[in-house]
Amino acid sequence: ADVPAGRVRLFKKDTDGSALLIGEDTVDHTPKGETIQLYVGNAFDLVGERLQTDFQYSGYLQLDESYSIKLRNRKDDQPVEIRVVEHLFRWSEWQILSSTHEYTKTSSSTIEYRVTVNPGEEVQIDYTVHYQWQ
Repeated sequence: ADVPAGRVRLFKKDTDGSALLIGEDTVDHTPKGETIQLYVGNAFDLVGERLQTDFQYSGYLQLDESYSIKLRNRKDDQPVEIRVVEHLFRWSEWQILSSTHEYTKTSSSTIEYRVTVNPGEEVQIDYTVHYQWQ
């Protein structure tokens, strides 16, 4: 069935069995069969840091960039899958030269990492991208 526009609230059971509000968002009218995406807030116990570790102009109309992304899960009880979206914006012709983790090319200028991070763990993603203008 179609979903009318309005507010969506998400609850989970608290330790005593009562309903605990964990977030809310508003949605537009959504036709049957379509996907609804909800933004219910940022996770305070998940931390991400992104750092450019190298930048090399490697010749005529070419450059290489390297990045390090650190992900920390400060939760006590559960592993989480963290989705990292990287926009490769410098030019449309690019190639990942090296990467410590598997990634998916989601568009002509975007890659996505999906990394499971266990409680109390830190995971580091390192990658190098090569851009070439023709």
